[in-house]
Amino acid sequence: MRGTHTFALAAMLLWAVTVHSQPDTSAFRAHSNISFSNGRAFIEYNGMRILEDLAHPSYSVQRMMGQPQGTDTGIAFDFGAGFNGKLYYGFIPHGDARHPHPVYFRAPVNIVNGKAAIRIIGMSGSYDMVGWQKNERGVVGYRVTDDTGQMFYDGIVEFRGKGPFEVAPTIVEGPFVNILSEQGAVISFTTNMPLVVEVEAGGRIFRDTAACTVHEIALSGLAPATEYKYTLRYGDGRQHFSFRTAPRPGSRTAFSFTYASDSRAGQGGGERNVWGANHYIMKKIMALGQMKQARFMQFTGDLVNGYLNNTDNMHLQYANWKRAVQPFTHYVPIYAGMGNHEALVHRFVHKTPTDSIAFLIDRFPYETESAEAVFAANFVNPLNGPDSEDGAPYDPNPSQTDFPSYKENVYFYTYDNVAVIVLNSDYWYAPTTARLPHTSGGMHGYIMDMQLKWLEKTVADLERNKAVDHIFVTTHTPFFPNGGHVSDDMWYRGNNAMRPYVAGKPMEKGIIERRDQMLDLLVNKSKKVRAILTGDEHNYNRLRLTPETVIYPEKYEPAKITLSRTIYQINNGAAGAPYYAQEQTPWTPYVSGFTTRHALVFFHVKGKKIQVEVLDPDTLEEVDRFDLMSK
Repeated sequence: MRGTHTFALAAMLLWAVTVHSQPDTSAFRAHSNISFSNGRAFIEYNGMRILEDLAHPSYSVQRMMGQPQGTDTGIAFDFGAGFNGKLYYGFIPHGDARHPHPVYFRAPVNIVNGKAAIRIIGMSGSYDMVGWQKNERGVVGYRVTDDTGQMFYDGIVEFRGKGPFEVAPTIVEGPFVNILSEQGAVISFTTNMPLVVEVEAGGRIFRDTAACTVHEIALSGLAPATEYKYTLRYGDGRQHFSFRTAPRPGSRTAFSFTYASDSRAGQGGGERNVWGANHYIMKKIMALGQMKQARFMQFTGDLVNGYLNNTDNMHLQYANWKRAVQPFTHYVPIYAGMGNHEALVHRFVHKTPTDSIAFLIDRFPYETESAEAVFAANFVNPLNGPDSEDGAPYDPNPSQTDFPSYKENVYFYTYDNVAVIVLNSDYWYAPTTARLPHTSGGMHGYIMDMQLKWLEKTVADLERNKAVDHIFVTTHTPFFPNGGHVSDDMWYRGNNAMRPYVAGKPMEKGIIERRDQMLDLLVNKSKKVRAILTGDEHNYNRLRLTPETVIYPEKYEPAKITLSRTIYQINNGAAGAPYYAQEQTPWTPYVSGFTTRHALVFFHVKGKKIQVEVLDPDTLEEVDRFDLMSK
């Protein structure tokens, strides 16, 4: 999906959910009991015909941007008929701070039936903090809320003139530093109009090949471990930031990186819920990471609320998450992975006066509307993962595409002597499969065959790589849940019968058998894997996984494995989602540091040594500290 994005997909996705022509029924070949009538999918279940609950566009990035237009006195917005609320706005003082945020003006304006206008001329004199009267240009940040106070979107618009005003070329999202290497990075951003944009760094100029709105510009040929200023030139606009290239592989310099997950909307009001994303704690997490000079962040799953059947709404939730971290990712990258709340589904619902039944499966077409495709459209990650589950023994038709892509949701990357492998334990996710496998589909916590095969090869390659001393494997669902997801993840309360279904047939390996295959690979067949980084459970804890740790239920029939060494499972799902308390499991005696406080995990790498430091980004108090590697 590299090169597509929220804005580029908008028109196509709107068409897809409003015009219901006869779909390509082969998209459901890997599912079961799904049919079509007059272009509409339905499920046959217990003599009932359960029709798909069709998605209808409601809120989109384009709608919440408000189609800003210059006026004689400022900027007018149109958020669509029927939308009422408030518009908060203020200048963004680029150059005054390293991480530019809007400084909101003294009073908002009302949005009435979608219409609102801000008066730039009223922000003159003592309110002209950016010198727009002199320079005849400026940048405004704005926040859209409805009449209940629900925050929907934070936008950006640049303007020119002294009155009348016009909307100038604007970077409406980004820039983001991505895919950092010892020779450069990829700088991505979105503009409000098609432009050929230049990025200057290290005395070299890199540019788009053609005018576009979604820009991914690869910088290369730079020196390792060097701080570079970079300048974006877009129309007559300029922005200046910086990033530091990675060290040469195997340099074994001292550096730190951070880990967290689960930043979907929390309770408590305010910025804890900006239409699906917890801005409040994510800003604190990012600021803390930058204050301690972390070189990159790994964030694995449940970025947003998700579980939607509307692609427009999903893009908007992702846009809100990115807006929270954007002022900080001008400088350092975040590598994002998928969780269960990234689910984007077809929903089939049957309701009666006394009961209801629902089936949810991953959306099709897989190339454009699956959870995996929409995730890839919103993030820039390495493309070195497996292709899909096509070609597996259970593939119903090897000559066609029956599964969504793994590109940009399963991958690995390296920094100096550390490698991070990012997995997707919610691939092809059908949220109702665990309870009702009637329609087939992927299951929460399960790593399917082709992904496991890729993982085995990737670990083996990194084991042979002399520049890599430490491997971290991250997946959203814990191998060993401890609070909130003991009933699923890779455990399901010890029920190995749980497994995905493909084309109506169960997969060969149950969830605990598949977990054991992964443990055998990461523990017994690897000397470099130091820790498994997980989330899903909204708490922080660490599990010391030793050969003595009890990892099976009392009555377990399949073959068991014996672990040959000790590693850690470090769970940090404490980035803003509602908390989960601790539960009892067979491995509870090996769990320590459990807390429901917000947490950010730092890995301080010094050659062969790694120290883990966990801080509360809300209070800056220490939560935990231990040596992961001391040799």
